[in-house]
Amino acid sequence: MPQSILRNHVLKTLAPEDFSLLQPSMHRVELPIKARLEEPYRPIGHVYFPEMGIASVVATMAGGRQSEVGIIGHDGVTGIAVILGQDRSPNETYIQVASNGWCLPVETLRAAIAESQSLRETLLRYAHAFLVQSSRTALVNGHSKIEERLARWLLMVHDRTEGKIHLTHEFLATMLGARRPGVTSALQMLEYRGLIHAKRGEITIVDRAGMIKLTHGAYGEEEQRHFGITSD
Repeated sequence: MPQSILRNHVLKTLAPEDFSLLQPSMHRVELPIKARLEEPYRPIGHVYFPEMGIASVVATMAGGRQSEVGIIGHDGVTGIAVILGQDRSPNETYIQVASNGWCLPVETLRAAIAESQSLRETLLRYAHAFLVQSSRTALVNGHSKIEERLARWLLMVHDRTEGKIHLTHEFLATMLGARRPGVTSALQMLEYRGLIHAKRGEITIVDRAGMIKLTHGAYGEEEQRHFGITSD
């Protein structure tokens, strides 16, 4: 596939000579819901460049409690640990909104990074943007109300998907590190205000501007600067 018609932002914006280092080893993959791309403390064998859909990076505490620490769509690439010179991560990464994209062996990526300083710098810029997202998520989770956190999360998913968002209340609770009844109440509040339309397993944003206002700054400049795909 020609680089110019790729949807993945990282691949699309690589210098042509850097893209040529990766292209021969890339192959197209379908990524169904719950497909595991990385497992905690296990060597990472491949990185993935989504063309659509969402991958969640999820941290787990002792006792099994989980919370999402970042999301990756067609804005980015999995394998942040690899980009930063490591071979594994304490977190797991799996598909939460069905996706397709490009798969690349880690060995190929490492060799390409070693050969091209410009490729390394491009990937490090994305890694920094992802870490900004994660730090913002930690800040918001510590200080924002559940409905503000939910609105921010839905907006970030909306940036990376088209149309309806197919997710269960239980899955949303895991992503937000919240209890399911609290997520259900927050969804009902958003729907009552006319910001979303929700039915079983499906959410549609109907008033994006209203959702942004509701977050009271939880979704703001940083999310739009690094992950607002509409401007690309």
